[in-house]
Amino acid sequence: MKLPSPRSRGFVLAAVLASIAVEAGGQTAAPPTTPSKGDVVPAFETLGVDGKPAKVDFQKGSKTVLLFFLSSCPTCHKMIPEWNRAYERRAKNLNVIGVIMDQEPPGFWGTLPIAFPVLRSPGREFLSSLHVNRAPLTLRVGQGGRIEDLALGLVDPIRLGELFAPPK
Repeated sequence: MKLPSPRSRGFVLAAVLASIAVEAGGQTAAPPTTPSKGDVVPAFETLGVDGKPAKVDFQKGSKTVLLFFLSSCPTCHKMIPEWNRAYERRAKNLNVIGVIMDQEPPGFWGTLPIAFPVLRSPGREFLSSLHVNRAPLTLRVGQGGRIEDLALGLVDPIRLGELFAPPK
């Protein structure tokens, strides 16, 4: 069995997630394509790219920006430098966490500098439960995991500044 190339894995993941359908009363409905404002991101445990366990939760008074991306996604590659700049300018009390959704090819971390901490996705079920099946995706999450704002795809620096704004 031939495995997909690292470049095509992101497309395979997107195709698998997009093909998931819900059977209801004999009708098939496609799942939502992205999360929505007001949805809740549950606390989760996963591994960092360094292999160490990590826990993400959304404490009272905290704000977190989650950056979902694929190593095989050209649009994500264009967003990473923008995310790096926003991360460097962020308020110090704003948490920023990248979530890589695929297995990166050898040498990936050396070719594309990433300034923010990156964790591995907890799994396909987690992504599916959040309706995360497209990338890049920027989510601003408040206390209790409630999504306050989001942007999909390429985001201009002004809009990104709004997503990375200091917590109120």
